[in-house]
Amino acid sequence: MLIRLLAIGTKMPAWIEQGFLEYAKRFPASCQLKLIEVPAAKRTKNSVIERLVEEEGEKLLAVIKPNHHVIALEIKGKMWSTEQLAAQLENWQNERRNIDLLIGGPDGLSNRCLQKAETKWSLSPLTLPHPLVRVILAEQLYRATSILQGHPYHR
Repeated sequence: MLIRLLAIGTKMPAWIEQGFLEYAKRFPASCQLKLIEVPAAKRTKNSVIERLVEEEGEKLLAVIKPNHHVIALEIKGKMWSTEQLAAQLENWQNERRNIDLLIGGPDGLSNRCLQKAETKWSLSPLTLPHPLVRVILAEQLYRATSILQGHPYHR
């Protein structure tokens, strides 16, 4: 199984990259985690935010793989406990589906990205910094795989 995090933004702080890579390298061979960075639209004082979000959305849609299960990270999405996430992950593995997780930029995801998503997932009702979401996702997905493997990480 392949899980791809399609994330708006490049040139993240070193601690974000290190945090993501720390968890990504722990995944079992049967489940890989990869990060695909998509450049953010250039923001200026006079930028029209809606237009920038649409531009970023088009870039995300362009890198989605056919037949991948598309999940949008969305504050209004469904919240799962770690155990529920593990169950979802097991279902996707059983369906032999690869996953594309969409992480928007500072202004969120476009409507087209939300419409493309088969699933909408909320990590929290809190607004989280979009770079930090990469690390949180990597850790929670690793934790879910450790539950499925009976690994003691999740205690």
